[in-house]
Amino acid sequence: MMLTTGPWHSRLTRTGRAALLWLAEWWQLLHLGAVILVLSFSPSSYSRKNRVVLSRHIYASTAPILLGFSLLCALVTVVLTRIVMVTALSYGLSQYALQVVIRVLVLELIPLTAALFVALRCTIPDGAELTALQSAGELERMRRRGVEPIGREVLPRVVAGMFSGITLAALSSVVALMVAYLTVYGFTLSGLPGYTRLFGQVFAPAVTLIFVLKTVLFCLAVSLIPMASALYGMRGASVRTSAEMRGLVRMFAVVLLIEVASLVGNYY
Repeated sequence: MMLTTGPWHSRLTRTGRAALLWLAEWWQLLHLGAVILVLSFSPSSYSRKNRVVLSRHIYASTAPILLGFSLLCALVTVVLTRIVMVTALSYGLSQYALQVVIRVLVLELIPLTAALFVALRCTIPDGAELTALQSAGELERMRRRGVEPIGREVLPRVVAGMFSGITLAALSSVVALMVAYLTVYGFTLSGLPGYTRLFGQVFAPAVTLIFVLKTVLFCLAVSLIPMASALYGMRGASVRTSAEMRGLVRMFAVVLLIEVASLVGNYY
């Protein structure tokens, strides 16, 4: 009897431990998000030293990538607009081509691309830097000096990541709309009334609300999850590596869920 129940008992034990670990990781993520939210509205988080750190992180996360991402977005807009316009013209659907470009590019691709770009260039390296501080014991030394590391090291990185993602998405959306207009109408104002009317048809109040919420949630996910993995994933080298991988998987899963929810809200 023991021989038949032993393997099942071991498998159930491993499954239970994995489920508890999964729940604990999500709880730590939600707890850190709540702490960051409270700290972001606390005046004590914006002391002179904290403002200096926050300004440095915001500049480092936004300024070096702003121009390059905007130029890349403009190039993609030109190519995508030409492809859609030529294809729609061949099928006699040219009146819908520009609307398709705005919906696909501005509503869907730019927020997602901006968030992932910020994650790869800023927040994931910031999480690795925070992991190095954690492993070196610097965060514990800060606590002994009476400095809260979440307010001094984590909050600036999360806020900087969100600021960078929202700024990139907003600026790139404006660039994409301008480039799409120039690609279709050229350097003339004759198409501006029709283009403005088309813009209003696409960006209805509900669609605009979903667009703003999706962009903010994307930026929050890619900014918060790497920091949570850095803070709560320190259990030795091998476990740290698996924790970082779980953090990346969790981040991409959250981003995918947000995108699916926004698609359901926009088109269903």
